[in-house]
Amino acid sequence: MNRKTLSRLLPWIVTPTLVVVLVLVWHLVVTIGRVNPFLFPPPAAVGEQFLGLATGGVVWGHTLTTLTEIVLGFAIAVVAGIIVGVVLGKLPWLEIAVRPLIVISQVAPKIAFIPLFVIWFGFGITSKVVLAALLAFFPIMLNMLLGVRSVEQGHREVMKSLNATRAQTLLQLEMRSLQPYLFAGMEVAIVLATTGAIVGEFLSGSQGLGFLLVSSMSQLNAAATFALILWLALMGLVLYLIVNELKRFFIPWHESVYGLRNQTL
Repeated sequence: MNRKTLSRLLPWIVTPTLVVVLVLVWHLVVTIGRVNPFLFPPPAAVGEQFLGLATGGVVWGHTLTTLTEIVLGFAIAVVAGIIVGVVLGKLPWLEIAVRPLIVISQVAPKIAFIPLFVIWFGFGITSKVVLAALLAFFPIMLNMLLGVRSVEQGHREVMKSLNATRAQTLLQLEMRSLQPYLFAGMEVAIVLATTGAIVGEFLSGSQGLGFLLVSSMSQLNAAATFALILWLALMGLVLYLIVNELKRFFIPWHESVYGLRNQTL
C-alpha cells in the first residue's frame, strides 16, 4: 500500500477506532467504577434509547421542527451577512461607525434576548429562527468584510484596464474572490445556528429537539437525555458536512479544497 492510498484510507480507520475506544472507556468507567446508571448510563442503555428514537415516530416531527428553525435562521444569516459584509467592506467609514453596535449585539449574552424575542415574536418557531440567525450572522458578515478588503488591488487594476464595469468587477472578480471567505463563515455559522435554535427551544419551546431534551431531563431519564444529545450531535454533524460539500462543489479550485484533495489522492 502506497503513501497516498494510506492517507486516503487513514481517516476511515482512525475515526471508527477512536469511537470504539471512547465507547469502551465509557463502558469501563461505568462498570468498573460502579457509577450509578441513574447519573451516568452505560453505552448499551444509551444505544437502546437511541434506537428507540430512530424507530419511533415522535422524534422525527421534533427533528423537522428544529431543522426548519436552523435552515431558516441560517439562510437569513447568509443573506444578511453577505449584504452587510459587502457594504461595510466597500464603505470603511460606515464600518467604523456601526462596528460598536455590531460588537455589542454579539458580546451581549444571547439568552438575555430570548424573553424579548418571545414578547415580539411569540412562542412559535419565529423566535428560534431569529435567535439562530443572530448567532450565525456575525461570522458570515465578518468573513465577507474581510474578503472584500482582501481583493488585491492589482486584480482591480486589471479589470479597470479591460474597461470592466462595476457590476462586472463585482461579479467576475470580487464575488469569486469572496467565495472562500463566505464558505469559511458558513461552516462556523451552521454550527452557531444549530446552537441558537436548540437554546431557544430550551427556554421557550413546546416543539423541537431542545424541548424534547428538556422534557427528558425533567423526567430524570439520563439514558434518554444522552441519546438525544447524540441525536443532536449527529444532526449538527450532517449539517456541517452538507455545508462542507457545498464548498467542495462551488470552489473546487480553492487551496482549502484543491490542496486537501491532492494530499489524499
